[in-house]
Amino acid sequence: MSTAAHCFVPYPDAPVASSPDGPLAGLRLAVKDIFDVAGYPTGCGNPHMLAMSGIKTRSAPAVQALLDAGARFVGKVHTDELAFSMNGRNAHFGTPRNGAAPDRIPGGSSSGSAAAVSNDLADIALGTDTGGSVRTPASHCGLIGLRPTHGRISLADVMPLSPTFDTCGWFARDPGVFARVGEVLLGEDSVVLPENPRAMVAADVLALLAPRVQAVFCATLDRFAGVLGTPQPVKTASVSFEALFWAFRFIQGYQAWQSHGEHIRRHDFQLGPGVAERFAWSATVTPQQMQQHSAVRWSFRDDFARLLGADGVLLLPTVPDIAPRLIDPEPALEDYRNQAVRMLCLAGLSGLPQISLPLMRLDDAPFGLSLIGPPGSDRSLVRFAARLMHECA
Repeated sequence: MSTAAHCFVPYPDAPVASSPDGPLAGLRLAVKDIFDVAGYPTGCGNPHMLAMSGIKTRSAPAVQALLDAGARFVGKVHTDELAFSMNGRNAHFGTPRNGAAPDRIPGGSSSGSAAAVSNDLADIALGTDTGGSVRTPASHCGLIGLRPTHGRISLADVMPLSPTFDTCGWFARDPGVFARVGEVLLGEDSVVLPENPRAMVAADVLALLAPRVQAVFCATLDRFAGVLGTPQPVKTASVSFEALFWAFRFIQGYQAWQSHGEHIRRHDFQLGPGVAERFAWSATVTPQQMQQHSAVRWSFRDDFARLLGADGVLLLPTVPDIAPRLIDPEPALEDYRNQAVRMLCLAGLSGLPQISLPLMRLDDAPFGLSLIGPPGSDRSLVRFAARLMHECA
């Protein structure tokens, strides 16, 4: 096990059986350390959780499905603490190396997963995405990453954060490999996109971004005119982005405290910077605030589903910019996170699938292009994304 990328949790090796054949035979699999893997503890990026874990006797269904399909387990990988960050920094266990931009953060909370794949230490890696924890590191590390339709892949035997937002996603470098994982984990689509979906551009999201980001995004769309045609500019936020941001924050915070507050208080968890403040704020969210912001969520969800219909694909940059630098201070990272949530919460609040593709670059660093599709269209969204990547090759 390589230590150069600082992505693997240094647990003692335990045998993890996998099928000798299958669609994923020979592919190296890394697993975020909030999924249970038989023979290992589940540390969740926090020393207290690690101490309480014990050795697990069964693997999470998503892990087991990949093992049964022939993937070869190569280790558990670091996560941001309790999966409640998008930076990739862990105050207790360090920061995994961004294989595509070593002077920049890898993004989180699936930081070790993205680092393992971007440093070619794994072919595929499981992660989770609540507020952007697959999509963000995929953009930062130059990878393909999917947040699936909410509830489509089992999260049994996986640490919860905010259950109505939590999803199981994965990373790969190669679109063919990525699609094969989807065939194992996703099952059949309930909505199948047409070969040439109705392409739309999130014009109101784009207006939030810096001119240089808008320019590279528009230039990228021009490169794909043969596949996309001329995408229709649309307004995605049926209410303000500020309202969507706070709806996401309040719902996530309330549920995060329900998931972890009792342990944090009882055992006096010593949480790292950023994570400590988020949990302290989450402890103040009331059921009434949760109910109020949930009403915003359901109204937006209906409007957004109507916008996409059964044939639409929405295009937008995955995050506001390339990854911040490792030397950037915590307040700057928190500002970036808050900007990112305003974009990432579209799929989070609506429960729709979003795939990030490594199709853009800025300042010689990777920058993701995202596609959001209708609920249940995940596999056909992955196929359409592969067409774009082939067009780019």
